[in-house]
Amino acid sequence: MSAPGLRRALARVTAGKAIDRAEAEVLLSARDQDLDVLCAAAAGIRDAGLAAAGRPGLVTYSRKVFIPLTRLCRDRCHYCTFATTPGRVEAPYLSPDEVLEIARRGAELGCKEALFTLGDRPEDRWGAAQTWLDERGYEDTLGYVRAMAILVLEETGLLPHLNPGVMTWAELQRMKPVSGSMGLMLESTATSLWAEPGGCHYGSPDKEPAVRLRSIEDASRSNIPFTTGILVGIGETLADRVESLFELRRIARQYGAIQEVIVQNFRAKDDTAMRLAPDAEVEDYLATVALARVILGPRMRIQVPPNLSDPAECTRLVAAGIDDWGGVSPLTPDHVNPERPWPQIEALAELTSRAGFTLGERLAIQPEYLLDPEPWVDNRVLPFVRALADPVTGLAADILAEGRPWQVPSAEVLSSGRTDLHLGIDDEGRRTIARGDFAAAFGSWDVLAEEIDERHLDARHSRPPARIDADVLEALRAAERSPGDLSEKHALTLVHADDHDLDALCSLADAVRRDTVGEAVTYIVNRNLNFSNVCYVGCRFCAFAQRATDADAYRLSLEEVRARVAQAWEVGATEICMQGGIDPGLPSDFHLDLAREVKRTSPDIHLHAFSPMEVISGASRMGISVEEWLAEAKAAGLDSIPGTAAEILDDEIRWILTKGKLPASEWVRVVSTAHRLGIPSTATMMYGHVDEPRHWVGHLRLLARLQDETGGFSEFVPLPFVHQSSPIYLAGVARPGPSRRDNRAVHAMARLLLHGRIDNIQCSWVKLAPDECVELLAAGVNDLGGSLMEETISRMAGSSNGSMKTIAEIREMATLAGRPARQRDTTYGPVSTERAAAAESFDVSAPRVLPVSVGFVGSP
Repeated sequence: MSAPGLRRALARVTAGKAIDRAEAEVLLSARDQDLDVLCAAAAGIRDAGLAAAGRPGLVTYSRKVFIPLTRLCRDRCHYCTFATTPGRVEAPYLSPDEVLEIARRGAELGCKEALFTLGDRPEDRWGAAQTWLDERGYEDTLGYVRAMAILVLEETGLLPHLNPGVMTWAELQRMKPVSGSMGLMLESTATSLWAEPGGCHYGSPDKEPAVRLRSIEDASRSNIPFTTGILVGIGETLADRVESLFELRRIARQYGAIQEVIVQNFRAKDDTAMRLAPDAEVEDYLATVALARVILGPRMRIQVPPNLSDPAECTRLVAAGIDDWGGVSPLTPDHVNPERPWPQIEALAELTSRAGFTLGERLAIQPEYLLDPEPWVDNRVLPFVRALADPVTGLAADILAEGRPWQVPSAEVLSSGRTDLHLGIDDEGRRTIARGDFAAAFGSWDVLAEEIDERHLDARHSRPPARIDADVLEALRAAERSPGDLSEKHALTLVHADDHDLDALCSLADAVRRDTVGEAVTYIVNRNLNFSNVCYVGCRFCAFAQRATDADAYRLSLEEVRARVAQAWEVGATEICMQGGIDPGLPSDFHLDLAREVKRTSPDIHLHAFSPMEVISGASRMGISVEEWLAEAKAAGLDSIPGTAAEILDDEIRWILTKGKLPASEWVRVVSTAHRLGIPSTATMMYGHVDEPRHWVGHLRLLARLQDETGGFSEFVPLPFVHQSSPIYLAGVARPGPSRRDNRAVHAMARLLLHGRIDNIQCSWVKLAPDECVELLAAGVNDLGGSLMEETISRMAGSSNGSMKTIAEIREMATLAGRPARQRDTTYGPVSTERAAAAESFDVSAPRVLPVSVGFVGSP
């Protein structure tokens, strides 16, 4: 590297200016006095961060026990002595008694963290592992990890820090309720180390960089305090090392969940393929540590393992900007580096003191996440965390860990907060413009905007390209011959249609509707019931979700739900449509209690409830599979599920719209499982935000394929994005909803692309004005949805179309479209004479006269 280039890069760092990847790579060549300058700059950044955090001069560590749950692994890392074969261990896994013995002894010695480290999915490679799990009733290794984490919590009170390897989004949801934090080393973004023979990760499926980055990002979206890091000297280039740090910075900035980054030096081990490889060179390691501090900034905790460096080197590492030593055990060895014993804690304190700092004990969760635990810490783990933490500093208290029950018992939930929101939202509106943690709840808006630019998404405007009439005519003729089998080219041509071309598209869609379902405009008399708007998922488009302490937040008790269901039945409803936020303050089985309560109150009413996100959350919180949860919900009274939480079924868009919501593949899995169990669902698509017409076509094609496989969708409901109070719009990222052209094109294309699969296309009067609904009734729509009686989600977002519709108002829209109206049930069948008569006598003022809130305790 050129000396002038290094000097320029050092000058930028010392001046506190940002550096790019090229400058970062140059800085890794710093040696001697140049390295001293780099380290001094990094130390200054570290010191500023510690001062801002309220703990200047403090370098932390966690007192832990190391629980090597299994040393079997499906990967073949060339530097690893931890992973072994079934013939070299007494048993594939530690038994529960062995796990508890380690944890109890650690608790007696003052440990507060139980580090679960294990090989990735050993059952996929080793039959002995699968047999061991089968004999003990565990489906997989992660199921056993979850069980042992609960055991350790209940019996010892130690906080589990889980390192089970790469996990999917759904698996992370299973693990969060039983852990304080989790971790996965990125190691390196260098694909060559994984893909090419001779690379240290060759033959290891879980070491593909893209897979590991996806797991780290999924954990971050799930608001899990997360530990990750890089390995230095495993064959990566300097550019690879820089790219790894920039990728970790990107994820940390966007989601805020990475609590610490480990910079670990390679140490060659006997009996490995890399036994002759050189150890990471000391000055190269120091430059990397300092660069990590410069790139990741003052708020990130930078950690190095103290047992992998000599004491003199550790002193230099402190000078290079580290502020954490990681976990240190007074009991168990470092099973990953058994040749390098942990330093005694007293010796580590002395070493830290010689470097000019004080050693402080922390928990597995860094203090920033502990002091403000929502949404980072699951409610079932929070009592364990608070029992071990100093309430002022968030560091470890001088106390021994003690076990306590893990599962929150089911209990009656008192109504709280703004339980009259379904009334007040129309009369007085919101009490706040946005939720109280708007700036932090959804990740970094700046990083999000950069990501949109990188993906070349036109987030601000929908600009249909010019189309030649002949192309549209060709596509219309193809649609007329076989609407559901349009080619990609023809579908994209039609979805961009405008003016007279759009009129022709809508006319064709209306003719297909007439041939498919006839002239009747259907509707259902139902009640919408949102039992809680407390939610910590972080959907960037959602104005409904609130923190428990926000002025517009509320929870309904079972008794209040019962009263609203009874009233709905009295005025002719045939369906309860029930959903709520992903509320950590509710008991794990509250959804099942809700279903039972609805059916106890009105046995014959149809319960259409619980979005796929709620299903995943409920299953994860109860520690059972999605299929088991849905079966229990069906037995409790669930009849069908809403296909909401779909948004756009393309993760390119989903990860912009949501921080922690389920990926598209998980939505598909939940809905497919429900259909297989005989639980039908609707299908939805929310459009008009940061999406493009190609995403609409892809979404509709995916639904068509699913319907071919399962046949479980009853209707498709396009949902125009309501922008007025939406966070992603207020942040200047999304456009202000779809245009009138977009609405006509989406509903018409839905009719064509779903032809022969999903017969019923609904328009949402909550999100569209009456005249727009009438217009869409001439564009392939045959259903106007439900009376609702109450609605808060769209109204909180700024919709001005009201929270209920009377039968007369629904019929009027059908009449204006020149078509008859017909009341239906949830499955589009006829309603009984008794229900129809009750609905006909329904007084328009009845939904506005609700029972007095039961158990109201005021705003939280």
